[in-house]
Amino acid sequence: MSITLRPAGERGHANHGWLDSHHTFSFADYRDPAHMGFGPLRVINEDRVAPGGGFAEHGHRDMEIVSWVLEGALEHRDSLGTGSIIRPGDAQAMSAGSGIRHSEYNHSKSAPVHFLQIWITPETPGLAPRYDQKHFDAASRSGGLRLIASNDAREGSILIHRDASIYASLLSAGQKAARGLAPGRRAWIQVASGAIEVDGMAAGAGDGLAIESQASIAIAATMDKTEFLLFDLP
Repeated sequence: MSITLRPAGERGHANHGWLDSHHTFSFADYRDPAHMGFGPLRVINEDRVAPGGGFAEHGHRDMEIVSWVLEGALEHRDSLGTGSIIRPGDAQAMSAGSGIRHSEYNHSKSAPVHFLQIWITPETPGLAPRYDQKHFDAASRSGGLRLIASNDAREGSILIHRDASIYASLLSAGQKAARGLAPGRRAWIQVASGAIEVDGMAAGAGDGLAIESQASIAIAATMDKTEFLLFDLP
């Protein structure tokens, strides 16, 4: 059994004025050989984009990119012709595959947008690019774990091309959530707000927990308005 804390304060950090970004794993100019990813989970960036700011059009290849908005609204446009607004509770999945170009901007001119940008390596390179977006309301995420992304779109989740599952949870203080792990599987928990405890290990907003060689995970919220994502990974 192994649980390792990835403290929020030890993440990579870049502040470009319009963008304040914290990198759980190595990304852009932040390079740390000890934190290059966790299995196929390659990137978790916690981004805050100022009003009117955003990422100009740029390209990606062979990556499953999931965006999860915590506050505000994110405007997306891509070379497939997609135009959308992503708000809290919306899971956006983009398969970059053989190549896609897109832009992301804060939709608001007055309020910041705060979101998690997640990259997962696909099982097969060169796939046809695709975009999808689904909403998961707060009620479905409250008091437990709601599957929001998977490799087979089960339970109404959004499709990603990897044997990985992403769960979202909203808990009040004292509430608990549990997840079993099949043999050979591992898990990552990313805390977005509030605080949790997993087998005696405490974690707060921005912290990550790497969990290996464990048959089940019991997560207890120690603060109200606790939000986290759980990744079940090979």
